[in-house]
Amino acid sequence: MVKAGNREQGSGIRDPGLTLSTPKAEPLAVVLLGPTGSGKTALSLALAERFNGEIVSCDSVAVYRGMELGTAKPTREERARVPHHLIDVAEPDEPFTAGAYSRLARELLQEIAVRKHRMPIVTGGTGLYLRALTEGLFAGPERQEELRTRLRRSVERHGNAWLHRLLRKLDKTTAERIHANDTPKLIRAIEVCLAARSPLSALLQNEGRNPLTGFRLVRIGLIPPRAALYDRLNQRCAAMFAAGLVEETRGLLDRFGPVKALDSLGYKQAFGVLDGSLGFDEAVRAAQQGHRNYAKRQMTWFRREPEVHWIERFGDDAETVREAVDLIQGALATAG
Repeated sequence: MVKAGNREQGSGIRDPGLTLSTPKAEPLAVVLLGPTGSGKTALSLALAERFNGEIVSCDSVAVYRGMELGTAKPTREERARVPHHLIDVAEPDEPFTAGAYSRLARELLQEIAVRKHRMPIVTGGTGLYLRALTEGLFAGPERQEELRTRLRRSVERHGNAWLHRLLRKLDKTTAERIHANDTPKLIRAIEVCLAARSPLSALLQNEGRNPLTGFRLVRIGLIPPRAALYDRLNQRCAAMFAAGLVEETRGLLDRFGPVKALDSLGYKQAFGVLDGSLGFDEAVRAAQQGHRNYAKRQMTWFRREPEVHWIERFGDDAETVREAVDLIQGALATAG
């Protein structure tokens, strides 16, 4: 008969000196998602203070230094309350991709949860960055700058609809998933199809992705009433311009030129004021409309995220905080 210490296998008698190891629960990471203006920053701060957390920004524009007014970054005071990460990590003229974000964010999650034993709270509205973090990205062929330049020039001559029709000819499945006005994603999809000589959708199916492992994710989504959200976005845009967004944009243009980062919402309209194509009030209205449209696209994207606990209020609502706290406490109790 096989023996383990003084305990005979199958005897039902356990040696007091023998310790049986149990699997350690994976650390918890919270993901806060939702449209711009829904109050993610306020909720992330409340949860970080409640659960000894650190905030990992998931915003493709907040990564850039000097872009303050148009990004709705957490204020200096808010960043002083709890540690924030992946804000102000690149200059506006430096390329910063979803792949780079995923790599840095995954390293931070390990640092925060495993080595510092604190709770990582990922918050932001850039859906592609979030998907890159949680599901991984298809690596695909390398960037081909010459092709990208030709495609951008074609967009200038023929418009986005031409680009979308081209992708539809190359890969109908992928074209149906990308909005006709999303130029960067259209260009990348076309680039992959041409370089690999195969539809992107087929490559994704065959090669797959590299999903995040080692964490249990609690996904909390904010979906406040649309009319109230749009009103808040209108007020926020007007406040950005009143606080000096045009002057901030002028300073960035003087330092870096018309870089891609300045094509983001708010800055694009402020640039219109500077080049004379828009009046000040026109620019404010255009930015307001752009933010409302962006919020709608974000909700379309985020509805595809799995296992999201949706809260139909703003993140700075006391009931929202209580509901989110209860949800996280329940997840922690389940792990224990």
